[in-house]
Amino acid sequence: MEKETSASEAAGVTATFHLAPRGESPVDDLTGRVHLLPCSVKHNGPSDVSNYFKPRNTDVEVEGMRVQEAFFRGRKLHGFTVPIPDVYSGYVLQKSQLGNGKDVENFDGESSCWQSRGQFGNITYWNHDNMPSSDDPLLRCFHWFPISDALHNKVTPEEMAKAAAHLNK
Repeated sequence: MEKETSASEAAGVTATFHLAPRGESPVDDLTGRVHLLPCSVKHNGPSDVSNYFKPRNTDVEVEGMRVQEAFFRGRKLHGFTVPIPDVYSGYVLQKSQLGNGKDVENFDGESSCWQSRGQFGNITYWNHDNMPSSDDPLLRCFHWFPISDALHNKVTPEEMAKAAAHLNK
């Protein structure tokens, strides 16, 4: 959304997203640098990750995808990079304040204004203790993209007639 929302207007709004902020530099392209780790890191801020987290390609292939290997806090991880479908984009979001310096709070009392800090076209997800597979929760989420497309695409009269004819057989 591009519209700025006041706190009173936002009382019934779940969230506001600013994906292309006006007057600021474009968001960073993070393609190839977004990782989903099987852990929680209790740190919010800059870190020199590239000195400690060094993924490398392996010769192993699972279900047609090249497996990568890395170590995090002494634990071996296996992962692979999954492209985001062409008509979609991934975003790194950060909680922010509106132009008037005030937080917008939803009915739970949490900030609900988000601003894009980066955009990505793929994500590398990691497992420990087992190899990545198409049965992993992240990859199963990708099955919803074609369903979403089918639900939101307009249906032509010809397609309706064809579906009706198929049902009447």
